[in-house]
Amino acid sequence: MTALEEPNVRGFVPLLAKDLTRGEFFAGLFAIGCASGLASRIIQSIHRHGWVEALLDSFEISVVVWISCAAGVSLVLQDRTIGIRPSELALGAAFVLLVILPIGPVSWLAVTALSLYIINTANVFSSRRGALIMLAVTIPMLWSRLLFHFCAELILRIDASLVAWLLRTRRTGDIVEFADGSGVLVILPACSSLANVSLAFLCWVTLSQLVSHKKSVYDLFWSLMACFSVVAVNVTRISFMGLSQWHYAMLHSSWGDAVANTTILSLMVGFCMLGVRRELSQRI
Repeated sequence: MTALEEPNVRGFVPLLAKDLTRGEFFAGLFAIGCASGLASRIIQSIHRHGWVEALLDSFEISVVVWISCAAGVSLVLQDRTIGIRPSELALGAAFVLLVILPIGPVSWLAVTALSLYIINTANVFSSRRGALIMLAVTIPMLWSRLLFHFCAELILRIDASLVAWLLRTRRTGDIVEFADGSGVLVILPACSSLANVSLAFLCWVTLSQLVSHKKSVYDLFWSLMACFSVVAVNVTRISFMGLSQWHYAMLHSSWGDAVANTTILSLMVGFCMLGVRRELSQRI
């Protein structure tokens, strides 16, 4: 009888830490975190709408989020520095423990912490750029939702006030009268402009980091224009719905959502591209 040698697990981990690039290590962690965070939204979307409708609606996750996740991971992966510190291995293990289950908020909280760590410690510029994008991804996926949870009434009242001002009708809380007096319009959380504002901010961060945009005094202007444009489209659409029951039925539909979302996406991307047009033109 011969004895089989047990694998030297203790020697494998230090060897892995010595040979693995920092980009591969941290990009892998970010990929796992994004997969876990997005999986919870995908599961919820499939449960509500079924496979086909959820897939056609990109699982109710904006294309900006999908692209930003890929861009952030790609930039972090560019770090070819070899060697992982023991403390970073422990950090990675803790990260995996947090994201191993598809519990969205916990996964995005872990991504937030990892992003802040890389921003503060990375020596490679591409890693910091990628981490900034990943940090920005957590805003629409976690932090704006958390803000809405605590400030929903105030946020919805702001949207309702703008709609009532455009329609010249009375408002009570988040309820606005139809312009023709045929009923009332309730501003629900799904109608809030906050989600689109957070996506506009994410779009700006992603584009500016992808093209290595140099900071300018006009950055605030272009980023605010992207945010204001999506608020304007959202409020205008709701206001048209509030003209009458007929307008509401016509615009509160799948094609109405598609037109509004396409317009919002085009405006936010357009203003962000104008803000980074100098660097963008150099890459074309």
